[in-house]
Amino acid sequence: MPAIVGVAQVITLGSSSVFHIGDVYKIMPFATAKTFSGAGSFNTGDQVDVLNRLSSTNTSDPDVIDQNNFLNM
Repeated sequence: MPAIVGVAQVITLGSSSVFHIGDVYKIMPFATAKTFSGAGSFNTGDQVDVLNRLSSTNTSDPDVIDQNNFLNM
């Protein structure tokens, strides 16, 4: 069913962003990334209290390829 969309204001989009309004058939990424971070790295808020006595991030990747975007051109 078609979507009726009002006014949309887009200030900025990143290089690998997806801007989607209404119906969509296919959304494909054009970029992939792998992020390693320790415990409590992406916490946000006004009063976040994180107690990490010992944090170790495992960055080994034995299979090398996780998700590619080879066919998304």
